[in-house]
Amino acid sequence: MTIVIVQVSLQEIQDIQNFVDTLNQQTQSVVVVEGKRDELALKKIGFSGKIIQFHKFGGITRFSDHIANYDTVIMLLDGDRKGKYLTGRIIYQIQRRTRIDLSYKKKLVEITKGKIRFIEQLVCYESYLV
Repeated sequence: MTIVIVQVSLQEIQDIQNFVDTLNQQTQSVVVVEGKRDELALKKIGFSGKIIQFHKFGGITRFSDHIANYDTVIMLLDGDRKGKYLTGRIIYQIQRRTRIDLSYKKKLVEITKGKIRFIEQLVCYESYLV
């Protein structure tokens, strides 16, 4: 894991807090992340909703079959090549079975101006939010 020192503005902290608050209000949704560190990072910044880790399912078909049971799936996979590939494959697999929300991923990129490419990097905001 690479530790990145990030310059953080007051506006960015407020926007991240609003992001987490809005995400917490999505009680009928599930948030999808790649792995354990991503889930821990979200929890450390105050997310209290349902999180599903993609890598716990051992394949895209099993994952897609499970995730299709939710009304809305909020995709928060990493912004690297692997994360983008997985996002595309998952969307292809479940697009006709459930609603997919990519707006939170886009909002996160906006707030951090692209500094945060991996969800696990959100831990850099923990000391500002808790």
